[in-house]
Amino acid sequence: MTDLPSPASERSDIVDPKLLEILVCPLTKSRLEYDAAAQELISRAAKLAYPIRDGIPIMLPEEARKLG
Repeated sequence: MTDLPSPASERSDIVDPKLLEILVCPLTKSRLEYDAAAQELISRAAKLAYPIRDGIPIMLPEEARKLG
């Protein structure tokens, strides 16, 4: 059995670009930046990084990491 990469539609580490277009920071309503390497959505206005788990953005401020 070989380990072949999954098609993009089945991968859990990719967020749908259409979803990224409509998501905003729940606190500031500002646009978010997608950090694919860290699997986070960054709100520069709120200085928070919202995690993405299994391809699902967790848009809860209490779950976000504070940026320095």
